[in-house]
Amino acid sequence: MKKNLSSLLENYEALVVLDTETSGLNFQSDEIIELSAVRVEMVNHAPIITQEYDQLIALTAGKILSPKITQLTGITQEDLAEKGIDKKRACQEFAQLIRGKTLIIAYNAHFDLSFLYYFLLAHGDVGVLKAPDSLDALSLYKDRRDYPHKLANAIVAYGLQDAVVNSHRAIDDVKATVEVLKAMELECDDLLQYVNLFGYNPKYGVQGKKIRSIQYVPQPYASPKKIYE
Repeated sequence: MKKNLSSLLENYEALVVLDTETSGLNFQSDEIIELSAVRVEMVNHAPIITQEYDQLIALTAGKILSPKITQLTGITQEDLAEKGIDKKRACQEFAQLIRGKTLIIAYNAHFDLSFLYYFLLAHGDVGVLKAPDSLDALSLYKDRRDYPHKLANAIVAYGLQDAVVNSHRAIDDVKATVEVLKAMELECDDLLQYVNLFGYNPKYGVQGKKIRSIQYVPQPYASPKKIYE
């Protein structure tokens, strides 16, 4: 049985596990306020985090961060004004992070990739998203366990409470997702089956526009088979 993400790293130069915090849920009108990621590569036959990225991103002038978002993430308007980097810089740094044959991974990847699409379209080179493949850790977890399916639930399901932090801050969620992925691979070595295959709740459909490179499959809460079967 494969372990420690080797099944993925045999097919990709690197895995980039990412997460975003945003000012709201609208892909086109709300903004990314925090972008975090780790780049995982195989070094001496072991998966190693070779790069860690964690940046607050300044709001567009005149935009106001809602108290609800501050309550959820701990990020304040003042944090973004004092520590937030320029959007164009963030786009350039993200493009460098996903260099080479890379697999992008996120927990609820459609959400993060949709925000990144509009972010890059406005402030960088959206073409950088065409090359990497993508894997949605949420779709994978839904095929492993019954509802509920939040990242916090996955952490508990795999007994990772003492190993990771689920804080609603992007970098903590990224590192938690890496450990959940490792646990899911140990459980069943089928992670490659989920590349460019996203499940969605048929009751609500796909939120926003579909990503062209992704195959979307209905994934109800209780299903007798996995989405790739």
